[in-house]
Parts: sequence; structure tokens; C-alpha cells
Amino acid sequence: MSGCAARRYVAAALSRCRARGLPLWELPPARGLRPLGPVGAAALPLLVPPQRHLSSRNRPEGKVLETVGVFEAPKQHGKYETGQLFLHSVFGYRGIVLFPWQARLYDRDVASPVTEKNENATGHGSKEVKGKTHTYYQVLIDARDCPHISQRSQTEAVTFLANHDDSRALYAIPGLDYVSHEDILPYSSTDQVPIQHELFERFLMYDQTKVPPFVARDTLCAWQEKNHPWLELSDVHRETTENIRVTVIPFYMGMREAQNSHVYWWRYCIRLENLDSEVVQLRERHWRIFSLSGTLETVRGRGVVGREPVLSKEQPAFQYSSHVSLQASSGHMWGTFRFERPDGSHFDVRIPPFSLESNKDEKTPPSGLHW
Repeated sequence: MSGCAARRYVAAALSRCRARGLPLWELPPARGLRPLGPVGAAALPLLVPPQRHLSSRNRPEGKVLETVGVFEAPKQHGKYETGQLFLHSVFGYRGIVLFPWQARLYDRDVASPVTEKNENATGHGSKEVKGKTHTYYQVLIDARDCPHISQRSQTEAVTFLANHDDSRALYAIPGLDYVSHEDILPYSSTDQVPIQHELFERFLMYDQTKVPPFVARDTLCAWQEKNHPWLELSDVHRETTENIRVTVIPFYMGMREAQNSHVYWWRYCIRLENLDSEVVQLRERHWRIFSLSGTLETVRGRGVVGREPVLSKEQPAFQYSSHVSLQASSGHMWGTFRFERPDGSHFDVRIPPFSLESNKDEKTPPSGLHW
């Protein structure tokens, strides 16, 4: 990426964050920018309001922004390493990479021109889509930024089942997210604790001889290995209808016994993105849930997770997570979201069908925060 292209890339990303109502990311006047460091114009300062770091008594008079780091050129090839600091290009929060996942991305927008119509056990037609390997990252979200992430239904978390017999008891570790490679805007910082999260110092330590200078502690490696079946991101599904792109990531959470039967749980994370300039609002959801036991359930309702998000040019994305349980080890989900245009007309957006598969090798429940 050339110096001018990199400057435009970072400036555009920051401009999007500012336009979406996130006050923590602002770009100073163009004349205030200057190349910093070896990557030339890509090395722009990352700035936030100083009240996040300084008390009013110590705040310099008239100072509006406080530098927290320096942007780096995004990687076009290869993976980001454990300890890489970044700004999320869509949701605007600061975070740090814990470790990568290799997912299978099933993108129905780039399916082969010659596609077959399959009628599977669920009774719905689907394109023949091949999975393509894509890199996602397990990350920590800076707790200071969570109140400002308006395009999420809640701070993203990893949920898991409790280590007892209550089949409906779900626990969560907040501030853990899964981020696609292209959503990462990398930056560097001289701060030895640049991210505020209760797990940061448990999982990472500062080593100035390394690049990036934050390396994994043994506790992070042990936690990843022990909880791998419950953290793993395996499949990602994507489809666009009427310029609204829906991305679904399902996660298997485990099985519990209840009333002499087995109950299997999954979490699914959904991102809605408006790729057009027209304002639309999500009004209804319509789900169909097929279980290997032979049952087919239909669910209709207003909005999602109690909200009817508006997708506009200023805030084009919304993301939420929910859960589903089946009395079978596998199944499928698919459906539609109904959106409303400013003129009152409606249109349906397809939710790409995705499998609910259990881990065959599960042995023990996740350890959560116990070491």
C-alpha cells in the first residue's frame, strides 16, 4: 500500500467511525497530520478524548484529544500475531489479538455461476456453496469503549454452559469477540497496559524485545487448549439480499441432560450490514429450525433481541448474539429478516442456512475463569 493510499485508508476508516456517532475516534485537521515512523503516511496517530486517561485536574487546558498509539499499515497477506493492538474498522473499539482461528467461509454471494438447487431434509432450497478458508481472531475488547459501541446489542461475550446439571444455566465471559482479518486496523502503543480488560494481564505480558511487545502467558495457552471445543469458530455463512448482507457464525456450546433427555446448545452471532445509502429498519424476524429428531419449528417476532435497528449510511451495521437448543445432536436454521424502507414498503432479506453441529469429542464442560 502506497503512502497516499495508506493515508486515505486510515483517514476514511476514522471518518466512518466518527460519522457513526462514536465520539472516541476523531481525526485532527489534515494540516495536523505528519508521517511518523518507517511506514510513512500510514503511521497516523490514534487519538481519543483525554478524559479517558487524565483527570480534569491534570487535563491540559483546551486539549481535545489524547494520543494512545500510532496506526500501522494493515496486512494484506499473512496473519496478525498474538498481542497485536487494533481498532475495529466497523464498531470502532480498541482491542488486542489473543490468537487466530481458521474458519470455513461459505459466501453465497460468490457461489459458482453453475449452482444446483438442493432439497435437503429441511425442505428448503439452497445453493451449492464451497467453503473458503478465512482468518478470524479471538480478541479482547477495551472495557472503556464498550459503552460507545452503539451498533451492538450488547458487549460481545463468549457464553458457555455451567458445570452442573441445570441445562438452561448459561454463563458469559464479557469482552471477548471474534474479528475478521479485514476488520482489523492495526496500531502500536508504548503503553505497557494499553487495553483495560480483567483478562489482559492474566493472558498477556509486556516484552519490549518482541514485535508486537505483548506476548502470551502460559495461562492463555492453557486456557485456549482446555476450552478449545467451546471457543472454536469453524463455519461462517454470508449472503446478501437487496444490498443487505447477513453474516452468521454458529458456536456449539455443549450438551446437558434434562428430564432423561439430552439438550444440545448453540450460540449464533449475526451481523447485518447495509451496503447501500438508503436507510432501512429491521422490523421482523422469521426463523425455521430443523432438528435431526425430525421436528421443524417456526419462530416469528418483532425485531431481534428486543430491538429494531436502523441501518443507515452513518451506522450501516448491527450485530447481536442469541442462543438455540435442540433435543438432537444436530440440525439446521434458516429464515428471513423483514426490513422497512422510508416510504413504508417492506422487503425480506434471506438468512443463509447454517448447520448446528455438535462436537463428537466433548468430554468436560469449559473451565470459564477457573485456573
